[in-house]
Amino acid sequence: MERMNSLNNVNNWSINSDRRLYSANHDEILKGGTTDIYFVRTQEILNYMDLVDKEVTVEIFASKPGLMAGTEEAMGLLADDNNLKVWALPEGESFEAKEAVMRITGPYSQVGIYETPLLGILASSAGWAKAAKECRDAAGPDKKLICFGARHLHPAVAPVMERSALVAGFDGCSCILGAKLMGKQPTGTVPHAVFLIVGDTLKVARAYHESMPSGDPRIVLVDTFKDEAEESLRLARSLSENLNGVRLDTPSERGGVTSGLVREVRARLNQEGYSHVNILASGGITPERITELKDEGVDAFGVGSYIAGSRANDMTMDIKEVEGEPVAKRGRIPGLSKTDRIIRYK
Repeated sequence: MERMNSLNNVNNWSINSDRRLYSANHDEILKGGTTDIYFVRTQEILNYMDLVDKEVTVEIFASKPGLMAGTEEAMGLLADDNNLKVWALPEGESFEAKEAVMRITGPYSQVGIYETPLLGILASSAGWAKAAKECRDAAGPDKKLICFGARHLHPAVAPVMERSALVAGFDGCSCILGAKLMGKQPTGTVPHAVFLIVGDTLKVARAYHESMPSGDPRIVLVDTFKDEAEESLRLARSLSENLNGVRLDTPSERGGVTSGLVREVRARLNQEGYSHVNILASGGITPERITELKDEGVDAFGVGSYIAGSRANDMTMDIKEVEGEPVAKRGRIPGLSKTDRIIRYK
């Protein structure tokens, strides 16, 4: 695999005219196809001056406090470069603004070409993880959280986002690849589409129970046709102990999932002896809404756009040493940061 370490390689790289998808594939990322062109020009200049293999030590830091995610994928990006030494903050660890979250030592020829994708991996993953952690903090340890964010992002990065949510403490995610990347099975029930096609919530619930594997929880949407409390009782009376939960996804056109709605559904289920039926709330869920609804009877939350739409935690890579000598641009302090939190990965 020839890397994009020269302008000649860039200029000679042709893209198939019949390409069906525009996202970069693994080989394109690994060879530097998503890097910024100015890093290739840097390689050209240093190669011309016979300096391209000078040893450098770089550090990566974030613009604001956050939660580390993307470390494992970053290591996959750097895996083929045996001359690199890498230290990083493990996934799931919190960090402060400007704190070094990764340090790399090696020839600049093996470092510079990866600055763009490396920063992108860490910035996006940390941004999604921070948003997910805010939801976990709001929910507390006992409420179940499921990431439903894949539909809000380009499919090429949706699994990375959902994996970041799992790193931050979510219990599951609906994206198949996102779950598999963490050694989990995807979590989810069925969409409104099946109810609209069948025409009756109870018929779908019965078919769900009869056709799905026995280990899958029976959690059914109840906001498609009728009053949510009424539908919840219809399902509970029919499926009894086989109904694990109901999902409230009331649209904004009808006021969304409110505290009053949750309170009523919970009370009516309890009054008829169905306290075992859990309530899952979804649709525009944020940390604030989790705080509002968790004490009203919601047992689990499906969170999508709040995580998927969160801003990346901008990352910066600085050269801190050249051939062991401390260096820095103006405004930054030369030399390695003092930290005992990053650990050796390779």
